Amino acid sequence: MRPLVIGLGELLWDILPAGPRMGGAPANFACHAQALGARGAIVSSIGADDLGRRLLECLGELGVATDGIAVDVARPTGTVDVELGMDGQPCFTIREGVAWDGIPVQAAALELMAAASAVCFGTLGQRTASSRTAIRQLLQATPAAALRVFDVNLRQSFYSAELIHDSLELANVMKLSDSELPAIAELLNLRGSVREQLAALLERYQLRMIAYTRGADGSLLWDGQHWCEHAGLPATVKDTIGAGDSFTAATTLGMLQGWPTEWIAATANEVAAHVCSCVGAIPPIPEALRERFQWGNDQALRSA
Repeated sequence: MRPLVIGLGELLWDILPAGPRMGGAPANFACHAQALGARGAIVSSIGADDLGRRLLECLGELGVATDGIAVDVARPTGTVDVELGMDGQPCFTIREGVAWDGIPVQAAALELMAAASAVCFGTLGQRTASSRTAIRQLLQATPAAALRVFDVNLRQSFYSAELIHDSLELANVMKLSDSELPAIAELLNLRGSVREQLAALLERYQLRMIAYTRGADGSLLWDGQHWCEHAGLPATVKDTIGAGDSFTAATTLGMLQGWPTEWIAATANEVAAHVCSCVGAIPPIPEALRERFQWGNDQALRSA
């Protein structure tokens, strides 16, 4: 069966120079998981406005389940102003007081979480007390065997040592980038080399996997037994929005299929390189990459 893979947290519009694009890290994650063969779903909140209706339409076209998305009549759908640097790296201005700042705990969302094979959440979606409480309650509704992926996704000032610690206590997989590790190391009092810091995180929080991305320099995976270093793949970068989320989705699906870390790293880097070569967070995924995630088809990856 195709696993149910959920993005839990912010759902919004990225306002790019080229026009608005659907976004939000957990939403991007769910959309990429759907594109790679899982059953993607989003648990979030939108406004009762045109922007919210357009989000539901876009998700419907992608086949992503929207049962867990609440409609907030008091707050607008979230937006983020995005400026791209010369290297394609985005700079975000994230609007506050929006619908996903008040994610409710609804019966439909709890039902989805109870059936989840994996769920991804981050710090940004927890920036208000109400959404933070809801996200933690929803996470506690997941099966014990589910992957609970904490993608730290540090944005502006919407994080703290307490928030990161508490989130890691709820997670069993962590995804972070080379730009985020120094801040996390300072907040959580980690010492030593990059590998020593990642190993300390995995041991301290009893994680199953840490995925550490390094932009154009690839990634480093650690599962407590094997280090898997990947040098990355060349790409003509249009923008990097959504690339990390696609890496997280591919890594999560690889873990669900029980792939070795080398297989996971190779495919996750290839998916992320493709996303970097496109404009927007959720470009179409090539058929050759989608075919690797045919559930039970190990030969598809071996021959790739």
